[in-house]
Amino acid sequence: MTALPGHNALYLPTECEILSVTDLTPAEKLFRVRGTDRTPLGHLPGQFVQVSLLGWGEAPISVASSPTRDGYFELGVRRAGTLTGVMHELKAGDTFGIRGPFGRPFDLSQLRGRDLLLISGGCGLAPLRSLIQYCEDRPDEFGTISILYGAKNPQSRLFKEDLTLWEASARFACSLTVDSVSGGDCFSGSVGLITALIPPLTFDPENTRAVVVGPPAMYRSVIEELEKKGLSSDRIIVSLERQMRCGVGKCGHCTIEHLYCCQDGPVFRLDEIEHLRGAL
Repeated sequence: MTALPGHNALYLPTECEILSVTDLTPAEKLFRVRGTDRTPLGHLPGQFVQVSLLGWGEAPISVASSPTRDGYFELGVRRAGTLTGVMHELKAGDTFGIRGPFGRPFDLSQLRGRDLLLISGGCGLAPLRSLIQYCEDRPDEFGTISILYGAKNPQSRLFKEDLTLWEASARFACSLTVDSVSGGDCFSGSVGLITALIPPLTFDPENTRAVVVGPPAMYRSVIEELEKKGLSSDRIIVSLERQMRCGVGKCGHCTIEHLYCCQDGPVFRLDEIEHLRGAL
């Protein structure tokens, strides 16, 4: 097999083997994967790959694990269309193709030595998990780390085991909320929008970097709360993973004015895109 596509093979899918498949929610599964020739993916937190299934096409999927976790990488996949529906039928031992890793990752050089405020909503926790794991495995490189996560309801929370560990860890301050709780749900955490978790926080805005990953509807309200706490737009980082298709800046589906999310992003500093129409 040829080397994984991070080694100059942008257009040729290469084969990966599924090591395990875990149910995250009724709509999402976690795939633990490695190249069939054991070549490391070579990604950085915040990047994505193009998953390819012969006869079904391909789709961009965020890498949900840190490059510090040797021997595999993980993909959180929501059943959202034909290809992802077929993926949900796969099992350990099956194979599929990937291209990548693609995209601009989180700038670790700008995060090292800083206090971090990591905010995610819904399936945004998947790409943010790669950064959280990186911080977990390199604890001496970062200051205090606060994790805020919001989901629609208790059943739709991703990575429940990870969340439990992060809440119990002395390394992180972890706060969770859900938009609503139905009768019969077993949930003892906060109920309400994720923006409600921000005002009680105390941090030094000069030494803090906020990373925000989630559905588009969440960004403006979260950014507004962060700005109220004194964070300027050059200290707020967002990931705009949407409408990406080809991964290499050819199809034009992910453009925001002159920028391509798949190449210029998906990770941006807020001051780079806040003035662009349609960015948020």
